[in-house]
Amino acid sequence: MSNIQPYSPAGGLSTFSSRNSRTVGRELSRIGAVSSVQLARVEAAAELQAATIDAVAFVGRKALQDVAMLSQIETQLAQAVPYASGRLAAIADLTAIAMSEVVADTARSLRRA
Repeated sequence: MSNIQPYSPAGGLSTFSSRNSRTVGRELSRIGAVSSVQLARVEAAAELQAATIDAVAFVGRKALQDVAMLSQIETQLAQAVPYASGRLAAIADLTAIAMSEVVADTARSLRRA
């Protein structure tokens, strides 16, 4: 008796009633919708992370370029006025440190956003 299957109007045997079949269809649709929403969330999070990386890289490149320019100017001025080289180096170092702090602050603030 355990092998008896309900009759299906399509001519075959079916293990599901039409009601069960609709329930399964709805559940599969719901699973598909939930999966789509979760995937959209993951993709949005990835896009935000990529934008954060781009922003930090932009600020880092700008700081690198400006530190290079600062070093070049420091060298030129130190050659023109050798007695000022110590003071020029101190000012250049303080400026470079301040720029590196801006890069670090940018990375920190974007990570929290």
